[in-house]
Parts: sequence; structure tokens; C-alpha cells
Amino acid sequence: MDLLKIIIAIILPPLGVFLEVGLRGAFWLNILLTLLGYIPGIVHAVWVIAKRR
Repeated sequence: MDLLKIIIAIILPPLGVFLEVGLRGAFWLNILLTLLGYIPGIVHAVWVIAKRR
């Protein structure tokens, strides 16, 4: 399941974070990072998914 979340996080970072943590602060931070730059959003999303395990 984590591999699927990471693939989703690469395609659409906020969705990957949402699937992992829901509507918490990390989700909103990821939306901000994705708006500022796509790569920071991906890095943050993968980090959140990897950290939760």
C-alpha cells in the first residue's frame, strides 16, 4: 500500500499526504509547498508517507 501512496504522491502530492494523514497540518503544508513548487511538494509528500511507517 505504501508503494501505491508514493506513486500517487509523485503524480499529485497533496492527495498522497491526504491519504496518509487526512486534513491535518501536513496536508495544508503540502498544498502550500506544491503551489510554491512541484518538486518541494513531492519531496514533502514522500517524506510524510515514509515517516509514518
